Amino acid sequence: MSDDVVPHNGVRQVEVPSRAALHAALEAVRRYLPVTRTAELSGLGEGLHAKIEFELPTGSFKVRGALAAVAAAQGGGETGQVVTASAGNHGLGLAYAAGLLGAPATVVVPRTASAAKVAKLRATGVTLVQEGATYPEAEAFALAHAEQIGARFISAYNDPHVIAGQATIAAELLQQLPGLARVVVPVGGGGLASGIALGLAGSGVEVIGVQPRVNAAMAAALVAGEILDVEVGETVADGLAGGVEAGSVTFTILAEHLDQMVTVTEEEIAQAVAWGFTSAGLLLEGSAAVGIAAIRSGAIAPAGLTAVVLTGRNITPSLYARLLLEGTAGIEAS
Repeated sequence: MSDDVVPHNGVRQVEVPSRAALHAALEAVRRYLPVTRTAELSGLGEGLHAKIEFELPTGSFKVRGALAAVAAAQGGGETGQVVTASAGNHGLGLAYAAGLLGAPATVVVPRTASAAKVAKLRATGVTLVQEGATYPEAEAFALAHAEQIGARFISAYNDPHVIAGQATIAAELLQQLPGLARVVVPVGGGGLASGIALGLAGSGVEVIGVQPRVNAAMAAALVAGEILDVEVGETVADGLAGGVEAGSVTFTILAEHLDQMVTVTEEEIAQAVAWGFTSAGLLLEGSAAVGIAAIRSGAIAPAGLTAVVLTGRNITPSLYARLLLEGTAGIEAS
């Protein structure tokens, strides 16, 4: 088990990324990944730019944190083996990073995971284990398995090196957009927002998080001042779905550094996906479109040079077709 994680009363105690971890993550990401481009989001208002993360390998920003975490595991005096639980972008990112760095990797997915995602993960060559009926059950198995074999468990968000990897987006934005005032970031478990917030700390740049209204566990935690066991509904932004791990360091970071959190409806997300395609030529999964949804809906008012992080493009054709139809109809009716 990593020194960054110390179990206490059944809750993993994860450290805030150190300055050294942030520097190491930046070195790892710069070594293996290109700087992602920015592009003006014309038609949404003045001073809006997209940070286009979906052009990275595996089609998602998640490969940043995965690279940083796998590199840390290899240099941390452990076995170099890594284990995670994910049937989505994080699992694909970890598989890519493990293959690139030659690290033995195990990805645990619930037995209920979609066949398409399972096939995509299996094709990467990682050791794939299907265990548990739900994601929490799969994660519990992955944690125990990592402990048993002496591997590093890498959470999709509650991991200091993953967070440090996501912070590299902030470093790129500060160079690409002089005069940057705000960054709009999708939030699920909070790893991306935490990394960007830490990367921008002291710069004067605001960080605004966006969650689906029906699945807003972090938003509820920030209002309550503690992580709650809240009911979450199904969302088309499936990459942001789920609760927040008890004791997650992302809550601690966002409680201190996040400037604002807003939520958007499922209809607004669908319209943002459709707007991205019809008005900007962008292929966005629902999770990537929440920032655009918040701006289009007025939840975030225009104010200064703003970067909207477009996180991923991994969406099934059937869901994408549905969102295009529903979103286009909603735009035309509004």
